[in-house]
Amino acid sequence: EIRTLRGEIDRLQGHRTGQEEALGRRLRAMYRVHAQGGALPVILSGDDPVTRAIAVRHLTSLAALDARLIQEYRGTTERLADRKGREEARQRELASLHADAQREQAEVDRDVGRRRELLARVRDERAYHERMVGELTEASRRLEAFIRELQAKQRKLAKVPPPRGGVEPPGVGFGTLRGRLPWPTEGRIITTYGAQVHPRFGTRTFRNGVDIEAAEGRDVAAVYAGHVVYTGWFKGYGNLIILDHGNEYYTLYAHIAEIQVREGEDVRQAQRIGTVGDTGSLAGPRLYFEVRYQGKPQDPAEWLRQRG
Repeated sequence: EIRTLRGEIDRLQGHRTGQEEALGRRLRAMYRVHAQGGALPVILSGDDPVTRAIAVRHLTSLAALDARLIQEYRGTTERLADRKGREEARQRELASLHADAQREQAEVDRDVGRRRELLARVRDERAYHERMVGELTEASRRLEAFIRELQAKQRKLAKVPPPRGGVEPPGVGFGTLRGRLPWPTEGRIITTYGAQVHPRFGTRTFRNGVDIEAAEGRDVAAVYAGHVVYTGWFKGYGNLIILDHGNEYYTLYAHIAEIQVREGEDVRQAQRIGTVGDTGSLAGPRLYFEVRYQGKPQDPAEWLRQRG
């Protein structure tokens, strides 16, 4: 449409230029007539009525021609102004559309940028998550191997006399308490035992224990009488306590803030052995708890007392 209007404007401007030239010639001719005394002497110059009539008709025709030229010039000027106005309006409309398109493109570019940043962040987070999963899996393997070593040592020590008086011998009745063990701390299970699929990344892992969400500093207690066979830092688990309850039953307590027992010590059921912390944890304060029998992990939820 702009091209069509521009063509019309060029044509009208050319036409008006021709009209201006014609009007210029007429004005110069009229000026010469005026300089010679005007049209009346021309009409009265002849004695013959026919000659005068012809002169009158000629002058009338010229006046009509001049009027038509002026009218056509005005019409051309009006049409030219109309086309220019329409062109300017269309140019403004196109400029507005162009500005809108630029704003939309800028928004699209920003959105693409945000999506790229998000994708890069997700990729980084996924890589970090997969690295953490790998490290935790490796930590779980190391813990498995460590527990096997502990079992071997404990079997060698199986002939050692029972614990001193006042302490319930480790392992007595532990296997009969499935579903009746007290909780190691106050809280709720937020990560269950068994196969886990990450809701965001779809990675699969296997949890040998449960995470119990609890306030930092809350007491951690032995779920049953036992013998402390390990206390200390274990990579991937933070501060770790392992209790031997005899008959190859073990419980593990990880992410401990403050360990309050020593290796070789005997503990009673419900005795405080530490406090909840976030050592080795990537997700804040919690207690990681395992139950093992003959080295194999058991579902702790099946051993703990059901809560009302």
